[in-house]
Amino acid sequence: MNQKLQQGQTVELEITDLNTSGEGVGRHEGRVVFVPNTVTGDRISTKIIQSKAKFARGIVQQLLNSSTHRIRPQCIVADKCGGCQWQHIDMDYQREAKRQQVIQAFQRIGDFPDIQVQPILHTAQDLNYRNKSTYPLARSATGQVQAGYYRYSSHKLVNLNQCPVQDERLHPLLKEVKQDIQQRGWSIYNETNHQGKLRHLSLRIGRNTGEILLTLVTTDPKLAGIEEQAHLWLDKYPGLVGVCLNINSDRTNAILGKITRTVAGKSYLREIFAGVELQIAADTFFQVNTSAAELLLQSIIEQLNLTGDETIIDAYCGIGTFSLPLARKVSQVIGIELNSASIQQAKNNAQINQIENATFYTGKVKHCLEQIKLQPDILLLDPPRKGCDPQVIAQILNLQPSRVAYISCQPATLARDIKLLCQSKIYQSVHIQPADFFPQTTHVECCVILNRR
Repeated sequence: MNQKLQQGQTVELEITDLNTSGEGVGRHEGRVVFVPNTVTGDRISTKIIQSKAKFARGIVQQLLNSSTHRIRPQCIVADKCGGCQWQHIDMDYQREAKRQQVIQAFQRIGDFPDIQVQPILHTAQDLNYRNKSTYPLARSATGQVQAGYYRYSSHKLVNLNQCPVQDERLHPLLKEVKQDIQQRGWSIYNETNHQGKLRHLSLRIGRNTGEILLTLVTTDPKLAGIEEQAHLWLDKYPGLVGVCLNINSDRTNAILGKITRTVAGKSYLREIFAGVELQIAADTFFQVNTSAAELLLQSIIEQLNLTGDETIIDAYCGIGTFSLPLARKVSQVIGIELNSASIQQAKNNAQINQIENATFYTGKVKHCLEQIKLQPDILLLDPPRKGCDPQVIAQILNLQPSRVAYISCQPATLARDIKLLCQSKIYQSVHIQPADFFPQTTHVECCVILNRR
């Protein structure tokens, strides 16, 4: 039995792999050690900060030999900020590591030993791609208002005036809105004692329209002078179309509360996605990488070989992001979504675009699939990270659409669900397409196309 590594001990490690959390993986006398801010090929001196029976965690004390995959981060706080995990890794290796994440999930969890996974889809933009950023607010020791991301594995804020993965058109707002909050004297929320008002600053932009929404998340809608300040912001920033307040008074890690009110301007921004005009509200779910999502949708359309006669059910359809562009290429689309506000937006978006062959239902997917009583040619799935409810899988096997397109941001639950669909012998996997929606981070989006045998 190897001796347990001691907390505070310093050891030399060769980093041989990356885990799904983005940490480098090394071994010391057979024991696995996870170290952030490293990459395969690094040789490091690491200080052990946590030691368990089966693994340990460390931090880099000294970089002894740099990996050929290591590059200089674009951000000056990349080694401190927890927003990105991989700015120190070259893009080709980032993408191959993500592809390997998908392969390993399908091999280990899906039980597909000889899985074929396509090269990862990606746009030319590795930075400035995020169309939405939500920053926690805090005060420094000297009382200055701060906004940024938390340090890796902590609740200590790294103050930012700009963020290289955020759309650069949002940078002036990030820097200057903090100063305006400071001058207004609005209190900042303290999560320890549940005192103070402002919790988060959220900025969202239409990548293809330039329209911006600014949202303050607050425990209390009564902010002295907010209407005046909102109009000053609208006058100052040409792209800004609306200022909103989201009310979240709960003791919770959830960012947004259930109520959002518009203080000035519009409650939504306009975006053009895959040729369709969408209205996107402050609390709407929308993919943060517009261009990469368009690229994945185009790939799905190509793989489905649409004739124009198909009926598609889009489960977990949101505001119709994929439903509406697809409706223009098929006979009929039916969207299902639990969030009633999203369904209302989907209906509005259909009306704006004069799309009349898309119908939307509010409810749980497992209930709506029973009620619709229709066998679709294609079923599109884009569930939350936890994947599909077992009852939904059972209903798919009962419905037996000709093709299933399953989109996921979590390879582990994707592989689990695809295994369930394929072991029935009703479906076989024909195309696995990862896409890089989140450069500089460990996250990977993936779509699997299944054909009925």
